[in-house]
Amino acid sequence: MEDDLEAIRRKRMEDLQRQQAAMGESDVQAAYQKEQEMAEREAMIQSVLRQIMTPEARERLTRLKMSRKEMADQIEAQLVSLAQSGRLQSKIDDEKLKALLMQMQPKKRETKITRM
Repeated sequence: MEDDLEAIRRKRMEDLQRQQAAMGESDVQAAYQKEQEMAEREAMIQSVLRQIMTPEARERLTRLKMSRKEMADQIEAQLVSLAQSGRLQSKIDDEKLKALLMQMQPKKRETKITRM
């Protein structure tokens, strides 16, 4: 967890240093503080997910995050909430994650074209 947090901090610091030329010093410090808080929050979420999910399920969630970030963020938030409230009885495996994803997908509407 510490290595992940340090890597995220280092990357964010490099990004902020690039932006420093365009911003004032106080803006840079505020931006750095905000980025640091976001990195810590992300590291905490990843730590909780490592505890409650199997590696296969985490891999599926990572792939989903690349294509549908908003949906993946919703699922992460939901899983973290369930874990923190103690409502998870077992680890989330790939099959359980698939079922959760199917529940979250909007119903598809069927379009029929009638030719005359």
